[in-house]
Amino acid sequence: MSVDIPISAKLLRWYDAHARDLPWRSPPGSSPPDPYRVWLSEIMLQQTTVGAVKPYFAKFTARWPTVDRLAAADDADVMAAWAGLGYYARARNLLACARAIVAGHGGVFPANEGDLRTLPGVGTYTAAAIAAIAFHQRAVVVDGNVERVVSRLFAVETALPSSKPELWRLTDTVTPETRAGDFAQAMMDLGSTICTPRHPSCLICPLQTDCLATRNDPASYPRRAAKVAKPERSATAFWIERDGQVLLIRRPQSGLLGGMRAFPSTLETKAASVDQASFHQGEPAGEIVHVFTHFRLTLSIRIGTPETGCNISTDGEWWPIDLLEEAGLPSVFAKVATVMMEKVTI
Repeated sequence: MSVDIPISAKLLRWYDAHARDLPWRSPPGSSPPDPYRVWLSEIMLQQTTVGAVKPYFAKFTARWPTVDRLAAADDADVMAAWAGLGYYARARNLLACARAIVAGHGGVFPANEGDLRTLPGVGTYTAAAIAAIAFHQRAVVVDGNVERVVSRLFAVETALPSSKPELWRLTDTVTPETRAGDFAQAMMDLGSTICTPRHPSCLICPLQTDCLATRNDPASYPRRAAKVAKPERSATAFWIERDGQVLLIRRPQSGLLGGMRAFPSTLETKAASVDQASFHQGEPAGEIVHVFTHFRLTLSIRIGTPETGCNISTDGEWWPIDLLEEAGLPSVFAKVATVMMEKVTI
């Protein structure tokens, strides 16, 4: 007589043998990890790969090992440490959340999803992940990897993003009452290592016999609506140099790349920190292309020379060119620096 083994049991058995060793995790079946490390890793991992996050996670936890230390950090230091990780609203929310935990919760992370969702930058997925992984509560955790696994497991024909409510409901049906955190991480690991987007390794998948997509074409799931081309935008960045230094500004706290150091530019800044009429726009020096979440940017670079009496606001600073790597420039402006460093003799 055959025994019908639940999907969760099969997956947890696989996870116990094959769990990835990640710096923010505890081993399968062990005590839960520090909620601070779980929260920090989940914020960093939003729309970012594990490989990219690891060095940033190590840097942050070495410099700010507790939520109290992070809450007390200077905004500019945190934004500079985040530079290159992208999606900079996450860094602003990171600080706001740390301060909310210290001010409103005595420096202790709330243990249930409802309270977690009240924190800045903590949405439905992140609250569920923290509750399940850090507090061993049963929670339905659905990220991009889980969406892909469940879409294939149940051969969901509705295209993303319309299928998200259905995928949550189906994930709920297979989430166990115990070890929900391990189950969530097992689903993520399965999606990252076996149930991959283009070439799933179905023959070694622990859920192969349960997966309805294996009767068709697993790689065609999840179904997706036709992509809409990203809007094209253009702007100009200015390289203004004197005495081995280059002018940087601090972008407004709200909006695109808020609070980050950058070169003066016309990039979605209604009130420039540097009066662009007060310096010569100079000769073109090249251009870079950068893809943001919602648009594709062509950024032209021009060499400017400050005129006598140039009105530089308090947000402007002269930065040594040979130390630009320490300025914490966001990726789009780091590309500008790369172009210009090849032209400049310090």
